[in-house]
Amino acid sequence: MSFIEPTTTLVNQLEIPYIQRDLSWLSFNHRVLQEARDHSVPLFERIRFLAIYSSNLSEFFRVRMANHRYMLRVGKETKRELDYDPKEVIKQIHKVLSEQQDLFFDTFYNEIIPELKEHNIKLLRRAELNEKQIKYIEDYFQNRMLTYVQPVLLVKNKIRPFLNNDTLYLAVWMKDKEDQTKKPNPIYAIVQIPSGYLPRFVELPFSGDSHDLIMLDDIIRHNVAWMFPGYDLMDTFSIKLTRDAELYIDDEHSGDLVQKIRDTLVKRAVGPASRFVYDKEMPEELLTYLKETFELDKYDILPEGRYHNNFDLRKMPNFGKTYLDYAKLPPLPYVALEKTNDYFGAIQEKDHLIYVPYHSYESVIQFFIQAANDPDVTHIKLIQYRVASDSRVMDALMDAVALGKQVFVFVEVKARFDEEANLKWGERLAEAGVQVKHSFPGVKVHAKLALVRRQKGEQVEMFSYLGTGNFHEVTAKIYSDFGLFTANPAVVNEVARVFAYLETREPQEFQHLLVGQFNLRSGLVALIDQEIANAKAGKEAKILLKLNSLQDAEMIAKLYEASQAGVKIQLIIRGICSLATQQKGWSDNIEAISIVDRFLEHARVFIFITKEKKKFIFLLRIGW
Repeated sequence: MSFIEPTTTLVNQLEIPYIQRDLSWLSFNHRVLQEARDHSVPLFERIRFLAIYSSNLSEFFRVRMANHRYMLRVGKETKRELDYDPKEVIKQIHKVLSEQQDLFFDTFYNEIIPELKEHNIKLLRRAELNEKQIKYIEDYFQNRMLTYVQPVLLVKNKIRPFLNNDTLYLAVWMKDKEDQTKKPNPIYAIVQIPSGYLPRFVELPFSGDSHDLIMLDDIIRHNVAWMFPGYDLMDTFSIKLTRDAELYIDDEHSGDLVQKIRDTLVKRAVGPASRFVYDKEMPEELLTYLKETFELDKYDILPEGRYHNNFDLRKMPNFGKTYLDYAKLPPLPYVALEKTNDYFGAIQEKDHLIYVPYHSYESVIQFFIQAANDPDVTHIKLIQYRVASDSRVMDALMDAVALGKQVFVFVEVKARFDEEANLKWGERLAEAGVQVKHSFPGVKVHAKLALVRRQKGEQVEMFSYLGTGNFHEVTAKIYSDFGLFTANPAVVNEVARVFAYLETREPQEFQHLLVGQFNLRSGLVALIDQEIANAKAGKEAKILLKLNSLQDAEMIAKLYEASQAGVKIQLIIRGICSLATQQKGWSDNIEAISIVDRFLEHARVFIFITKEKKKFIFLLRIGW
């Protein structure tokens, strides 16, 4: 793969080495692809990593590439405000992706499919089917698919069908049977592949000792001529259009922000093109015709292989061959909370730190169930960023209201691709009597906090949960996250101030928590400065940061300064890392690794180490 060379960016009149964020993200997705090529990973898990790679890429084009395409459309004035050239970034992205796509299909066709055959699972093409299987796919098409396919003839400047986002189509190349000229005029059409309604992988009648599959795409290819009587079929090629999913809100600070988000969500399905992928075997004449028909330009189109929407690979059946999956890894119960008869007493006695999915998530769910049913609990507060569609946490909050508790939930409706789900949850909670507040203009609330207030006579007790993961029972099984239960007054009092800000918008002060919009940046700078001072004084000085991404130019400049002072810095960055390692004079003392494995590394922890003490920092984000 091409090595991504850092460029520079300007911070406080200083040019620092800097890797453009989206090019760095492509390196992260390449690491996902490498997992699919790792033969120590079970076969069906490698297939799922191919699916994850493809799913990641689809979201990348709906959001990040869409943003670059938008910058090209808006004109020079806006682009002058950028510190990069969108056109150049798009070219680099296309170059890197071309290499990655070759690697993807080499992995799938030359490694995965042969290994599946070794386990008697065969993914067949039409030419490999026997008579019984051919009869089966013809019956399947007539009985199961016919109501879903939508054949449309393309007529230049007259018929331009709308392509749904990330929906599969076959572009059909034909000629009129009555046209007997030496070079008949080509006739083009498209046919929708109904993978949103039917399984992408169709099991064929049993053949010997093997399990035979065919992709839905190839069933349509076999039957497509039947849909166009009067035409001779020349060939078919798969295509797909990805649409811009960014929510472009002109002014968040005026009017009803939530209603603006509702209105903009409606437009997401019809956004402009951000990627048009096509079978690279497609003849240039047909590609040109499609570009003109769907008003695409050279920055929209990307060649791929025979099949698209490869995130459907996660749905490939394994026929009960569980030995081709990861071995079961049941979470450990956190006994101190899950088995206690005095849940809140156990938290008062000491803090409790869990690490899911290695620990069970049940202790978090019980935090809310116990609070809902405890007669001494008066208030429960929570920040909702993403939650499961069937959520025991949300159920407990609604139960708490029914039992007379006051419940406040801040719902962040700007959680990308969960906006609609969060709006619906907000409505449902409000209907149950929960006090609900929504997003602030210009701010995204990303902290994962909960607070419980308990009154025993004259005594008020408060308990808090601070996590790096969402209150989401499903992702808690696959995302690795820390969660802290505490009754420490220094912490819970400041968590209460976070909620006071969310409820009233009154500014707050924090001494023990680092909170975006208030003291997060200054607090981190002060901690880094302390390590710099220690290094200059000849003391041990070390920083360890575990993050989802690192792209803030000012913080990167500060880390370079610490490195130059002799502070040893270790970075564990899952995704984007715009800091450039191995830059002499800049990052000599910085090491960076990324962990891509069975679980999604989602925890964020900052550790500052001096000879005298260590400081462990949880990151709470409100708008930074």
